[in-house]
Amino acid sequence: MLWALLACVAGALPRAALADPVVFAAASLKEALDAASAVWSKQSGVRPTLSYAASSALARQIDQGAPADVFLSADDTWTSWLRQRARLREGSVVPLVGNRLVLIAPAAGPVPALRLVPGVPLATALGADGRLALGDVASVPAGRYARAALESLGAWPTVSGRLAQTENVRVALSLVARGEAPLGIVYATDARAEPKVRVVDTFPEGSHPPIVYPVAIVADARSRHAQAFVDFLRSPAGLAVFAAHGFGPAPR
Repeated sequence: MLWALLACVAGALPRAALADPVVFAAASLKEALDAASAVWSKQSGVRPTLSYAASSALARQIDQGAPADVFLSADDTWTSWLRQRARLREGSVVPLVGNRLVLIAPAAGPVPALRLVPGVPLATALGADGRLALGDVASVPAGRYARAALESLGAWPTVSGRLAQTENVRVALSLVARGEAPLGIVYATDARAEPKVRVVDTFPEGSHPPIVYPVAIVADARSRHAQAFVDFLRSPAGLAVFAAHGFGPAPR
């Protein structure tokens, strides 16, 4: 596990030697954050170490002492959870960007003619044996947003027994991309990053809580560049990179 390796390195080096920030980020941020980090690295000469996974998994690792400096979550549930445990620097949690939730299908086949309105026949569209791919509805932010949307549209009772729940949203995306699931629910930016899927429709914004990605500095951050990295991400130049990858302004 990457964070375990980082922990060993952190224990062997003096605090001042750890200049490059270690960033734990939600899997759905990968392309945008990779690009933003490259821009900042070129400007600053500092190269962040980026680790991607489900927000829930990363938050638990931080709580267990993983040597992260910056945490980017796909919702505020896990930043709040860490704040309650005094694992984040007081006053450092701020909203960064927003996203949309979409229904996807494999690009190789016909795209179902579905509209995400109350009464949408999702169970029928799944076919006899198909499952709906989405993040774990109990812990993964994308999964929780998806369940809220499905409940809002009245579709949850018909599909709740036909889910392929995954450890993060990118695994759900890959199931649809490989044709192993006929439909999936992911972020709009995930669908944009994967040419093997197509967007069937976008969930109405009011059908689920606003999708916001907070960024925070970990309480025991070791890198002296952690704040500078966060400041860049929140700057017009940093936000322009996220916008180029399909992210919107953070909901207020």
